[in-house]
Amino acid sequence: MSGPDEIIHQSTRLKLMAALRSLPPGEQVEFTRLKAILKATDGNLGAHLTALERPAYIEVTKDFVGKKPRTRVMITRAGRVAFENHVAYLRDIIDG
Repeated sequence: MSGPDEIIHQSTRLKLMAALRSLPPGEQVEFTRLKAILKATDGNLGAHLTALERPAYIEVTKDFVGKKPRTRVMITRAGRVAFENHVAYLRDIIDG
Protein backbone atom coordinates (compact mmCIF):
# COMPACT_ATOMS: atom_id res chain seq x y z
CA MET A 1 0.00 0.00 0.00
CA SER A 2 1.37 3.40 -0.94
CA GLY A 3 1.05 6.33 1.44
CA PRO A 4 -1.33 9.27 1.30
CA ASP A 5 -0.69 12.28 -0.89
CA GLU A 6 0.02 14.82 1.84
CA ILE A 7 -0.98 17.71 -0.42
CA ILE A 8 -4.41 16.27 -1.25
CA HIS A 9 -4.98 14.65 2.16
CA GLN A 10 -6.04 17.91 3.85
CA SER A 11 -9.87 17.86 3.98
CA THR A 12 -10.56 21.11 2.09
CA ARG A 13 -8.09 20.21 -0.65
CA LEU A 14 -9.58 16.71 -0.87
CA LYS A 15 -13.06 18.22 -1.38
CA LEU A 16 -11.66 20.72 -3.86
CA MET A 17 -9.96 18.01 -5.90
CA ALA A 18 -13.12 15.86 -5.81
CA ALA A 19 -15.16 18.78 -7.15
CA LEU A 20 -12.64 19.41 -9.93
CA ARG A 21 -12.35 15.69 -10.72
CA SER A 22 -16.10 15.55 -11.35
CA LEU A 23 -15.68 17.92 -14.31
CA PRO A 24 -14.85 16.66 -17.80
CA PRO A 25 -11.13 16.94 -18.68
CA GLY A 26 -10.20 20.50 -19.65
CA GLU A 27 -13.31 22.08 -18.13
CA GLN A 28 -12.83 24.98 -15.74
CA VAL A 29 -14.88 26.18 -12.80
CA GLU A 30 -14.99 29.73 -11.52
CA PHE A 31 -13.45 30.66 -8.17
CA THR A 32 -16.81 31.93 -6.88
CA ARG A 33 -18.47 28.59 -7.66
CA LEU A 34 -15.72 26.65 -5.87
CA LYS A 35 -15.99 29.01 -2.93
CA ALA A 36 -19.73 28.27 -2.67
CA ILE A 37 -19.27 24.51 -3.06
CA LEU A 38 -16.59 24.37 -0.36
CA LYS A 39 -18.12 27.05 1.88
CA ALA A 40 -14.68 28.67 2.05
CA THR A 41 -13.52 32.25 2.38
CA ASP A 42 -11.60 33.98 -0.40
CA GLY A 43 -8.33 33.80 1.53
CA ASN A 44 -8.77 30.20 2.62
CA LEU A 45 -9.63 28.99 -0.87
CA GLY A 46 -6.80 31.03 -2.37
CA ALA A 47 -4.29 29.40 -0.02
CA HIS A 48 -5.52 25.90 -0.89
CA LEU A 49 -5.40 26.68 -4.62
CA THR A 50 -1.80 27.83 -4.23
CA ALA A 51 -0.92 24.60 -2.43
CA LEU A 52 -2.42 22.56 -5.28
CA GLU A 53 -0.94 24.76 -8.00
CA ARG A 54 2.67 24.29 -6.82
CA PRO A 55 2.83 20.57 -7.75
CA ALA A 56 0.79 21.30 -10.92
CA TYR A 57 -2.29 19.40 -9.70
CA ILE A 58 -4.44 22.32 -10.86
CA GLU A 59 -4.18 25.17 -13.31
CA VAL A 60 -5.46 28.63 -12.39
CA THR A 61 -6.42 31.05 -15.15
CA LYS A 62 -7.04 34.72 -14.46
CA ASP A 63 -8.62 37.07 -16.97
CA PHE A 64 -11.21 39.82 -17.22
CA VAL A 65 -14.83 39.82 -18.30
CA GLY A 66 -15.27 43.43 -19.24
CA LYS A 67 -13.53 45.17 -16.36
CA LYS A 68 -14.33 42.49 -13.80
CA PRO A 69 -11.57 40.01 -12.87
CA ARG A 70 -12.35 36.32 -13.25
CA THR A 71 -10.44 33.36 -11.83
CA ARG A 72 -11.05 29.87 -13.17
CA VAL A 73 -9.59 26.58 -12.02
CA MET A 74 -9.21 23.17 -13.63
CA ILE A 75 -7.60 19.92 -12.60
CA THR A 76 -4.57 18.84 -14.63
CA ARG A 77 -3.73 15.35 -15.84
CA ALA A 78 -1.15 15.10 -13.05
CA GLY A 79 -3.83 16.20 -10.59
CA ARG A 80 -6.25 13.53 -11.80
CA VAL A 81 -3.60 10.83 -11.40
CA ALA A 82 -2.61 12.08 -7.93
CA PHE A 83 -6.26 12.24 -6.83
CA GLU A 84 -7.00 8.74 -8.15
CA ASN A 85 -3.91 7.37 -6.37
CA HIS A 86 -4.96 9.04 -3.12
CA VAL A 87 -8.50 7.67 -3.42
CA ALA A 88 -7.04 4.20 -4.05
CA TYR A 89 -4.96 4.60 -0.87
CA LEU A 90 -8.10 5.52 1.10
CA ARG A 91 -10.02 2.58 -0.39
CA ASP A 92 -7.22 0.23 0.68
CA ILE A 93 -7.62 1.48 4.25
CA ILE A 94 -11.40 1.14 4.18
CA ASP A 95 -11.39 -2.28 2.56
CA GLY A 96 -8.66 -3.52 4.88
